[in-house]
Amino acid sequence: MTTTDPALSEHPTTPAYRDGNVLRWLTAYTASLVGDSVYFVALGWSAQKAAGPAEVGLVMAVGALPRALLMLVGGVVADRFDPRRVILASDALRCLLILAVAAGIALTSPALWILVAVALVFGAVDALFVPAIGALPPRITSPDQLARVTGMRSLSMRLSQIAGPPIGGLAMGLGGTAATFAVAGLLFALSLPFLLTMRIRPLGVPDAKQPELGTARADLLDGLRYIRRHRLVGPLVAAGAVYELGLVGTLNVGMVLLNAERGWGPSGYGWIVSGFGAGAAASAALLAIAGWLPRAGLVLTGTLLVGGAGAATIGLVPALWIAVVLAAVTGLCAGVFGSLNNALIQTATDPSYLGRVTSVAMLALVGLAPLSYPLVGAAIGAWGSTSVFVGCGAFAGLGVAVALASDAVRRAELPRPR
Repeated sequence: MTTTDPALSEHPTTPAYRDGNVLRWLTAYTASLVGDSVYFVALGWSAQKAAGPAEVGLVMAVGALPRALLMLVGGVVADRFDPRRVILASDALRCLLILAVAAGIALTSPALWILVAVALVFGAVDALFVPAIGALPPRITSPDQLARVTGMRSLSMRLSQIAGPPIGGLAMGLGGTAATFAVAGLLFALSLPFLLTMRIRPLGVPDAKQPELGTARADLLDGLRYIRRHRLVGPLVAAGAVYELGLVGTLNVGMVLLNAERGWGPSGYGWIVSGFGAGAAASAALLAIAGWLPRAGLVLTGTLLVGGAGAATIGLVPALWIAVVLAAVTGLCAGVFGSLNNALIQTATDPSYLGRVTSVAMLALVGLAPLSYPLVGAAIGAWGSTSVFVGCGAFAGLGVAVALASDAVRRAELPRPR
């Protein structure tokens, strides 16, 4: 049975950013995210030493395969079991795996197949971790604080992306790949005591009314039917998936090729990515502090429209500084859209379905969107950056149509913080 705290069944008297329970979750989550970044630095350098540049991409990408294939299964696991236990188990597995790799590298140079195996296992464990971490926020705070928690989570993701690679690089310079893997493993270990001391709110559904568990396949199909039939959750998941599929490949692969085509070079790419990150971080900070925005459904739709248009326009502008400004606006809009989308989904979803809903929502981002990378590259090679940026922006704009077509989305509101 899940360990719960009766105090969490009532609204907290303090904002989420001053709630010790939320801060323990956030600290654990941040340590795990930084550990992820350091792990990827160590994995890439190990692959480069074991084989060569061509194999680095193989090793770095192979972990995405089990993550995509098992993500929906991870959602079923998160709903069947206490999500905190799933997170604890997955973080502990990652810790043991990475520390074992660190010990092995300290003794001998690893073969390429070992690194591939590590990436596959790590990706499979991630498929359990991601849905569980998405199902946890409604269990540690009240609905009126979910927007704040979502903003805090987004800000943590941005800061970890900034801090993780330098930490990995420093560890690599001081102690080599073994030390870098060890640092990643210790960061995973650091999250465990914070997760253990978290208090969990009950699901809020009487035991007598909770559905009996069926087979994993039946639970998965039940979750998919729940999303399809829900007036608010279904359109929000669909709009988010279209948005991600339209823009992720463009902003990751397309931005590199655009900079090469325009002659802006690596420094130009760095400025554009920094602009996007700054805008996204600002939006996360806004939601974390404010905790609420009026007419959330309409604001979500508006930021989706402006963000898609901004990303498309980057491919049209001739000057770097304009592209940087557009990237910042796009990041700001993408951050607000993502935070509101996440908060509305978590507020509206029946707690017993949160893991499965999260797994479907995240599948587009971490499973399907990377599959568009080679397509975006090939399209830019055939038609140029401008056409592809505009086309992908227009595709992302279909998410606006999905959102506006839903009366539930247009009328959606977040609970006002107390």
